[in-house]
Amino acid sequence: MGTNSSTVGQLLWQGPVCLSWKQDLEGAVYHLANCFLLLGFMGGSGVYGCFYLFGFLGTGYLCCVLWGWFDACGLDIVLWSFLLAAACLLQLAYLVYRLRMDTLPEEFDLLYRTLWLPLQVPLHTYKEIILCCQEQVLTLATEQTYAVEGDTPINRLSLLLSGRVRVSQDGQFLHYIFPYQFLDSPEWESLQPSEEGLFQVTLTAETECSYISWPRKSLHHLLNKDRYTSRLFAVLLGYDISEKLYTLNEKLFAKFGLCFDVRLPSLYHVLGPSASDGGPESEKDEEDGFGLATCPAPAVPTSAQQPLPCSPHPAATSHPAPLSRARIPRPDSGVLGEDSSSLVLEDFEEVSGSESFMDYRSDGEYMR
Repeated sequence: MGTNSSTVGQLLWQGPVCLSWKQDLEGAVYHLANCFLLLGFMGGSGVYGCFYLFGFLGTGYLCCVLWGWFDACGLDIVLWSFLLAAACLLQLAYLVYRLRMDTLPEEFDLLYRTLWLPLQVPLHTYKEIILCCQEQVLTLATEQTYAVEGDTPINRLSLLLSGRVRVSQDGQFLHYIFPYQFLDSPEWESLQPSEEGLFQVTLTAETECSYISWPRKSLHHLLNKDRYTSRLFAVLLGYDISEKLYTLNEKLFAKFGLCFDVRLPSLYHVLGPSASDGGPESEKDEEDGFGLATCPAPAVPTSAQQPLPCSPHPAATSHPAPLSRARIPRPDSGVLGEDSSSLVLEDFEEVSGSESFMDYRSDGEYMR
């Protein structure tokens, strides 16, 4: 310890041990190498920051190799500079390899930046989701059907990447599906993993479409394995279904142009089946109602028994029959509706024996 401390003291207090300083400066290669090293150590973080850092450091150490070989003529300088330059080049090669491994096809990269990146989904999680669909992009030609009502089984979940899909039921247009929306989110949520079912709507491509599709069993396996992915899909599917419901709500309007919310309970009286279309069950309910309306005589002694007034039969009421109203033509599609397929509440049958929903100008007034 005493010998080491004395040596350090000599180096610090007794001046340099160099016998003489060189009068000539080093060559331009040496100064160029130090400039590259200075720029390299000013690099930032991240992938591109590492490219900047190791790129300039590798170039600077290569310049040190040239300086040690031609000017300094020192084997140790050449070897160390060569080893440091090789380490930087290997690090650059590794970064290029990682970038190539992380590179996604154009469709999946755009999907990640549009749908998943705003939710701060890690790239490795997104890759697991993409691997579940086998990284395949499927296509639909114009007027080709994705699903047929009552015929196509619910065995997958699909996400539209491009194009436009028309949703209809019994030949009646319901709504459109646009890019980055699920094609069959309501059907997916309507079934348990062990259940099977058929589509209740028909999905037809109006333009050339591309989409990705997850097999039902594979996706359920992924969701059961990763809780984060399960919650992520729950959020996306819930948002997609709500968007579809609001799209249907926008198409439901009254003849005077006021929109009504499909979630309000008062619309049940309008959208529900009418008594006249109920078939045998409605007739049975009517008969039961009539039977309850007829009051039986109370059990009293025969001598004191007198007929009590009973409520009249509904058919025997003297109220005049309501006059049929003339049907008002549909409003122009440019003002209220989307097209001629938009729903008008006036088209629904009224419930017999109750006031019409169309007699009120707002849903709140009808509720009161």
